[in-house]
Amino acid sequence: MPLLEVHPDSDFPIQNLPYGIFSTQANPNPRVGTRIGDFVVDLSLVDNENLFDKRYGFFADSSLNRFMSAGREVWREIRQRLMRLLGEEQASLKKEALIPVSEVQMHLPVEIGDYTDFYASREHATNVGIMFRGKENALMPNWLHLPVGYHGRASSLVLTGTDVVRPRGQVKPKDAPLEYTASRQLDFELEMGFFVGTGNELGEPISIDDAHEHIFGMVLLNDWSARDIQAWEYQPLGPFLAKNFSTSISPWVVTMDALEPFRVQGPKQDPAPLPYLASDSASGYDIHLEVTLQSAHMDKPQTISRSNMKYLYWSIEQMLAHHTITGCNMRPGDLCGTGTISGPTADSYGSLLELTWRGERPIQLPDGEERKFLQDGDTLTMKGYCQGDGYRIGFGEVTGKILPALK
Repeated sequence: MPLLEVHPDSDFPIQNLPYGIFSTQANPNPRVGTRIGDFVVDLSLVDNENLFDKRYGFFADSSLNRFMSAGREVWREIRQRLMRLLGEEQASLKKEALIPVSEVQMHLPVEIGDYTDFYASREHATNVGIMFRGKENALMPNWLHLPVGYHGRASSLVLTGTDVVRPRGQVKPKDAPLEYTASRQLDFELEMGFFVGTGNELGEPISIDDAHEHIFGMVLLNDWSARDIQAWEYQPLGPFLAKNFSTSISPWVVTMDALEPFRVQGPKQDPAPLPYLASDSASGYDIHLEVTLQSAHMDKPQTISRSNMKYLYWSIEQMLAHHTITGCNMRPGDLCGTGTISGPTADSYGSLLELTWRGERPIQLPDGEERKFLQDGDTLTMKGYCQGDGYRIGFGEVTGKILPALK
């Protein structure tokens, strides 16, 4: 078998080896695979051929949940074996185990029981606070003391490529009567999502020092938002219908072991968090993020934002520790979103609400159109990667096209 060649700009070198669920026309059963370059490796076949040196049995599953629940020792054991199989031991792989990515159909990688979305970017929270409350009250009193979050809707989590139907709801324009209408302020939110691998028992919190042991991997996440519906409904209990109609994720779950070389120190936290949230370790990740928009009339997409996960004020370990401090039990496959990731400059904001400053500064598109919020026919795409020395660890992309509201 010839050596697998992976282009330096590929998201999926041997240093990555993410996990996903795929099927093919020849074998329509969804099963676990990993990706290297332009190929998907059928891990159920690898397992059946005893190439892992032991049988695991969960690679024929239609979700990653059982694999995720096996724990970090098993995750690392499998990753190390795969690196050898796809490196110096390629000859032991059957040709049938390597499938061109053009021949596979991807599926939602995880059976997601619960979904929680956080609000962890200081830049984003400050921008939104200034818009709605003024500079003096931009951050709420609790924001610098805990990672704010809300429980989202797991049933409407969808895979990249799924169209988004414009939602309808109650809208109360300023100085106008209340109306039931299609949202006129449909927005995206640039986020990362992380999956819980091993959970915790009810009543037993996950400590900040152990939190990383419970996190399996990460995906790109777009938390589609209807801003006009949100503005009317969110007081006093926060997001509800404005967020529950669709949340898109990328198909490949990039493991925390693959991301480990890209850990960086996060922003200084002042005031210092309470001891249960305090950590001395580098808790940020240097993940380059990009958002493009393509209208129905454009030949190619236009980049509208470039940001980075390293800007997040609260770390994913802090989010998980805080989530469980009451004794809340997390389960394998639970998904947490970071909240919108905005950077310090206007071109690094992670939502149209900020990029256009609530519609006051529309984005100019090359065909002469402008955008305050998303229009029907628009396609929104997010990409992300970590840049190594001669390689990159990528997430692929998450994309969605806006369809008109149902009658």
